[in-house]
Formats: sequence, C-alpha cells, structure tokens
Amino acid sequence: MKAFGFLSFGHYAFGGQRGPSAEKIAKTHLEIAQAADEIGVNNASFRVHHFAPQASAPMPLLGAVAATTKHIEVGTGVIDMRYENPLYLAEEAASLYQISGGRVALGISRGAPEVADRGWEAFGYWGKAPNGADVARAHLEAFMAAVDGNGFATAAPLDRQYPNIFQPGSALPVFPMAPELRKHIFYGSGTHASAEQTAKDGLNLMSSTLVSETTAETLGEIQADQISRYRAAWKKAGHDWTPRVSVSRSIFPIVDGADMQLFGMQASGSDQVGMLPDVGASTFGRTYAAEPDKLIEQLKADAAVMSADTLLITIPTGMGVDVNVKILDNFATHVAPALGWQPNHEGPVTGYPID
Repeated sequence: MKAFGFLSFGHYAFGGQRGPSAEKIAKTHLEIAQAADEIGVNNASFRVHHFAPQASAPMPLLGAVAATTKHIEVGTGVIDMRYENPLYLAEEAASLYQISGGRVALGISRGAPEVADRGWEAFGYWGKAPNGADVARAHLEAFMAAVDGNGFATAAPLDRQYPNIFQPGSALPVFPMAPELRKHIFYGSGTHASAEQTAKDGLNLMSSTLVSETTAETLGEIQADQISRYRAAWKKAGHDWTPRVSVSRSIFPIVDGADMQLFGMQASGSDQVGMLPDVGASTFGRTYAAEPDKLIEQLKADAAVMSADTLLITIPTGMGVDVNVKILDNFATHVAPALGWQPNHEGPVTGYPID
C-alpha cells in the first residue's frame, strides 16, 4: 500500500425518514473531500446507485471536488455501465480529467444487485441477459473505444455541415479528447475471471469489501490471489504501462474515548459468507476497529491491502463531516505511515511494477 482514500456510500433519508437529506449528504461529501485533501489523503471516491436514496449522478460532485481541491484524486466505486450512455460518459470523463488536471480514478463495472427490476431498461437500454451483463459489456466496449478517440459518427457533406470543420465522410470522435484518460479507468471486479478480463481489457483493477468467491481463505487471501492473477494476465497481454490496483476495507482507528464509544463495538473478528441476488455466495470482509498498533499489525497481515497500491476506507458519511474527517486524520496520523503511505502532495499515485 502506498496510497489511501475514502469510499462513501452516500445514503440519505427520504419519505419522512430521520437522517440527513440528499442535499445535506451532497454538501457533506464535498466538505469531507476538501478536508481530506488538506490531510494528504490520496483519493475521494463515491458509490453510484440508481432508484435508491444514494448518490446516482457523480459527475457534478466529482467536478466540484476537483475544482476546490489541489491534490486529491476523484473517483467512483462504481458507475454501473448498464445505465450509461457510453459516449456521453466519455465526454464527461474527459471533461473531468481536464478540470482536475488528471486527478481521476474512475471506477466502472457491471453494477451491483439493486432494488429495481431490470432498472436499466427504464433508462432506455435493453439486452438479453437477466442481470444486464451483455448491456454493461457493450457499453464498456463503446466507452473505452470513445476514450481511445475512435470515430463514432461520420462528417456530413459540406453543404449540410455547419460549421465546415471536417472532411466529408471522415470519422468523428467525441470531444473533448484526453489521451491519458484510459490509464485512470478502473474496473470493479468481484471474481478471478473478471479480474483477468479486466487485465486483458487494459484497465486498472478495483476490488471492494466483498468478492463473489467463497473458499476457506480470508477475503484478503482471496483478493491477493485475484490481484496476482490480474497482474499475470496484464503481463501476458503485453500492455506498455503499469496499472493500479485498489481494495476497500471498513477501518476505524480507536485513538481516544470518543472513538471507542462510536466504533469500539464495530470490530468483527472474521469475514462472513452470505448470498447476494444474481451473484450467489460471496465473501464479505471484516470490519477493523482497534488501536493504531493493533490496526497496523492486522492490516500488514491482510495480503490484499499490502499487495494493492491504494486502500479505500469505507466511511459512515451520514455521521457528518467531523466524525469522518477524524477517521481519516487518525488513519493518516497513526496508521498509514507504517503501511508505506505517501501523502497526496508527494505526487500522483502509481502502480507497483509487474515483474
């Protein structure tokens, strides 16, 4: 591990429920990210869900964070490609890349189980697979082709082209173009097979707090195997740049009595196995909550955390700015340095070389 960030699920209250509103959570996200940038945190990422009281349209928030910070990279964990217009997403992502000065770590994937029944169809996208995997794959391929600058439309004859810019019949890419953007796209992978496919596709790897693999091994061991398979597939594919890998964990440093009162009971001694719709048996990661010395020992023993270049800490956004900033500050001050952390002002995050 050389970098860490936060991942916010962004739940908010609706329909008369008690809790922070959507507006409050949006502003909380921005304030946490601004404070995290000052602490030296490397990444600010946000979950994306549709038809649920969570963040659903990340680009306005990512743009706001990028425009009001200096070093922290902005990202998602993850954008559900079943719901996306791939060409418009490529335009947005390139614009974000330019606004942020390249501080982008955009996570995309097929998406997680959701409350809606084939919700992507309401957005105008249709496929044959019950889980929308074919829609997501087609959108991913189009998105990456657009990011790479491929043409998707044809220039009109001059008498029907205004203004006259392009040679009639020439292939037209989407604009703006950001040639280095591909190196800032992550794919959220829950299985060994999808991790290997991610490497073949030439994308960075993102692995969350759960995987769709169940063995006698811990989540960290399963993910470490996944990362190893990914890097082997990357090397075999012959890509000419070094990819990045991120993993997520629930971590609460216990530094004082207030921390103990809030999070002392959150710790779980082991991972859990459960069932997810459309996925099946999955391994859910434990929650780390302990004093810094113990956390350092536990995280050093987590093979995936130490193999990845970036660790994303899931945060309880609904508890407010102060609580979440303290979690990040405690981790930055008392834990991260012992794990090899390089603060954001030392430069952009890079992946570990693949031998």
